[in-house]
Amino acid sequence: MIRSLHAEWTKLRTLPSTWWLTAATILLTTAVGAAAASSLTHDVCPSPAACHEDTVKLSLTGVWLGQSTCLVLGALSMGAEYATGTLRVTLTAMPARPRTLAAKATALALVTAATGTVAVAAALGTAGLILPLPAPGLRAVAGSVLVLTLVALLGLALATLLRDTAGAITTGLGLLYVVPLLADLLHSHTWQHRLQRWTPMPAALSVQATRDLDLLPIGPWAGLGVLAAYALGLLVAGGALFRLRDA
Repeated sequence: MIRSLHAEWTKLRTLPSTWWLTAATILLTTAVGAAAASSLTHDVCPSPAACHEDTVKLSLTGVWLGQSTCLVLGALSMGAEYATGTLRVTLTAMPARPRTLAAKATALALVTAATGTVAVAAALGTAGLILPLPAPGLRAVAGSVLVLTLVALLGLALATLLRDTAGAITTGLGLLYVVPLLADLLHSHTWQHRLQRWTPMPAALSVQATRDLDLLPIGPWAGLGVLAAYALGLLVAGGALFRLRDA
């Protein structure tokens, strides 16, 4: 497993798009969070105690967009090998397919978690220069990093299932962004509530909330669990097909 992990780490770090996408994740998460924080005036938020907004969640708004680059990174980590045919070389050197996929997922998760940690810290630090922030809770910070990591694994899972980078990215973006938009188009409160609870993005981002938790459609950790179920469930399904199909 150590040799497999080292091989997957080498492939991931030598993929040119890896560093562009990790940099884009940090930039988008920070810039969008700063823009959201700038939308509050001093009259609305004079101090952390007197502020009527969830400023921590507002500062982490950039995760909403930053996750798209994590999805692309995850899809490319497998899709690029299918596109170039190098997956056959990988499987010749490491024929144990479940171990290969597990090593790929582990390397991807470590890179994305490190990137997410920097992105979240930069977003909160930048927003703190713009408006008064209370001390962010561990759940909001760690949960945001986990959201980015799980979305990357979702991209890997879709690329493994579909064996196509473009298809995986399109499906993933639709799942993350298009499906939740249906909630705004529906006139049924019941279905709006269901989509907010059981679609991966709105459910998972509830982990960022630090106040008015009783108003959320789903609890913070339960919402993160919804995204985890999508990512890990699809990864298991992809792993089963990966084991049965030809490269």
